[in-house]
Amino acid sequence: MIIASTPSGPVEVPSFVTGFARGRPVRAVWRNTLGGLTFQIGADGRRQFVKWLPAGRGTFTAEAVRLRWAARHAAVPQVLDEGADDEGSWLVTAGLPGRSAVDGRWLREPAAAVRAVGEGLRALHEALPAADCPFDWSAGPRLEAARARAAAGRTSLADWPEELPRFRTVDRALAALADVPPPDGPVVCHGDACAPNTLVGEDGRPSGHVDLGTLGVADRWADLAVATWSTVWNYGPGWERPLLDAYGIAPDAERTAYYRLLWHLTG
Repeated sequence: MIIASTPSGPVEVPSFVTGFARGRPVRAVWRNTLGGLTFQIGADGRRQFVKWLPAGRGTFTAEAVRLRWAARHAAVPQVLDEGADDEGSWLVTAGLPGRSAVDGRWLREPAAAVRAVGEGLRALHEALPAADCPFDWSAGPRLEAARARAAAGRTSLADWPEELPRFRTVDRALAALADVPPPDGPVVCHGDACAPNTLVGEDGRPSGHVDLGTLGVADRWADLAVATWSTVWNYGPGWERPLLDAYGIAPDAERTAYYRLLWHLTG
């Protein structure tokens, strides 16, 4: 499975980022699976971040709207600017305290990192008011998106994760999602609750969340299934149950399997 990660080599800095920095230090801190990059501008308490996507790969409009809504209730980045030009699209935000849960500091302390991810996700779910949320991330619309993606030829069994059940065809995999588990919640889900998107303060407590471009109301297990799965990618086996313990919930094998399969098929 291809996952987002910290860039390991030289990164070409887009002209917008260079211009925005105005001589301040620029450091590429993340590369996603769409070819998008996140740059840290400046340092210490005056850090700002620029997320950038090449032209034709989408915009950050949906994320900017969600961040502005969520900022009234939880610790998420403040939107400073959002736009696009012929080279690409960008989203500029103010920095939050803390480091990503997959920063080198926390990779050396996985127990503390996993606890922060679980506690942080629970706090986010409790802070964001589902009744007032205008965004939807429930299984029904996501399944329709997965079907459309498959119909466009963008789904393949070639890169199938070994942790998921094997299917002979994509249609059979989609059919397995037709019976949606009764929702547990609903809550306002993060939408990409992988470990890197929780920030952890120096005290080991969660200090905020980033990358909320698909935030919306859904079953809490839509987040939990992916959050626990990401512990395997980032910290190795054995950390799924500690995350659930930190969140304060018992394992749910049915919902976990359902939402991991849905996650994979929606790309």
